[in-house]
Amino acid sequence: VPGTGAISLIRVSGPETFSIVGKTVRLKRTIDADSAGYTIRYGSICGKDGNTLDEVLVSIFRAPHSYTGEDSAEISCHASQFIVNEVLSLLVEAGARIAEPGEFTKRAFINGKMDLSQAESVADLIASQDAAAHRIAMNQLKGGISNGLRELREKIVEMSSLMELELDFSEEDVEFADRTRLLELVESASGRIDHMVGSFRMGNAIRNGVPVAIAGPANAGKSTLLNALCGEDRAIVSDIAGTTRDSIEEVCVINGIRFRFIDTAGIRDTDETIEKLGIERTYRHMEMADIVLVTVDGSLEPESSERSLSEILTRLNDGQKVAVLVNKSDIYGINKNVIDINNFVSSINDQIVCLNISAKDGVGLPELKKWISDSCRDLNKASEDVTTITNQRHLEALVRARTSLLRVRDGLSSGLPSDLVAQDLREVSYHLGTIVGDISTDEVLGNIFRKFCIGK
Repeated sequence: VPGTGAISLIRVSGPETFSIVGKTVRLKRTIDADSAGYTIRYGSICGKDGNTLDEVLVSIFRAPHSYTGEDSAEISCHASQFIVNEVLSLLVEAGARIAEPGEFTKRAFINGKMDLSQAESVADLIASQDAAAHRIAMNQLKGGISNGLRELREKIVEMSSLMELELDFSEEDVEFADRTRLLELVESASGRIDHMVGSFRMGNAIRNGVPVAIAGPANAGKSTLLNALCGEDRAIVSDIAGTTRDSIEEVCVINGIRFRFIDTAGIRDTDETIEKLGIERTYRHMEMADIVLVTVDGSLEPESSERSLSEILTRLNDGQKVAVLVNKSDIYGINKNVIDINNFVSSINDQIVCLNISAKDGVGLPELKKWISDSCRDLNKASEDVTTITNQRHLEALVRARTSLLRVRDGLSSGLPSDLVAQDLREVSYHLGTIVGDISTDEVLGNIFRKFCIGK
């Protein structure tokens, strides 16, 4: 996507790179076989009218020591869209073509500069918007996932080969594959895969943002709270109950973790069809959120808040982090209403946190942000774990591999013939191989790399 800046970088890669660049850029010294990589040349580019278009710098990268593993060059020119378009046109006339989305990274994968899981992490690294997402993408780019899986796959392939070898000597009733060792390998592999599958929930939250639902009765100050947390007027605020009829989502980063705050429709009895649909959507967001902020109006009589709280809290799931926010402390101060609400919440679940806040004046918001951040300490640990997965494709492959491993274990326990056990081992190896790219198809590669930007 074109942007605004001082400099634009135009990348060229392939066996004819230096010939094409030489036809496009006037260099004081041509790029020949003796030209060293990791050097920069100064030159100028003339437009089709013969006049100087721009003065540029050309960075030279020689195969295989480049991002793609091929001869490559990067032309640094001024960031005028006119200049960039003209340079691209001149390069195409000289024999280049415009890259497909993700083609540079795809070539890096094909040329063995990185495996498939590392290539996918490049897109995550570019998209990372907080410290945790950046850290987990860098771990994957360094091979955190692929190194362990490749080692595991090699052991499984070895065992599979030994079991298949037994088939050639079936009449002699010999065993080349030690069943005890194979069972130990299956148990170890299952444990490792279970850990990676279990890490997906946290990994996905790191990648896409932790979902935080702001729920509660109508006119409790939920939209004001969303605006206060995100520092902008994202949601419409009104004294009229039922203003928010659909969900509004905003993203902000707290202590290096990305959160997706979802302001939901206020829960109340209503005959309006649209508002009812909004309330049903509120319950769905609550059920799917990792964190739920239940906001009530502390200036009202406790009975009205207690009815709403009872209805909301009974719909929540185990494992969700929940805080009840007694809002509008700028109106009520500290009074009996607040004490009664706190006591009511404790009687339902003493693990639920109660905080007194004023979303309007910012009272209690620092404490609330700290609680939200502390609720996700495990995410920071997960981002440092090199085996945490964030990719849905990886998750599906691991689940299939685990299923095949369970069949291997059951087959060994029941004395299943070697050829059937070997087939299940081959399936485990296949599914693990699809993650790192040892087994891939043009369709799979196309689906992965078309999500990249043109220049990567």
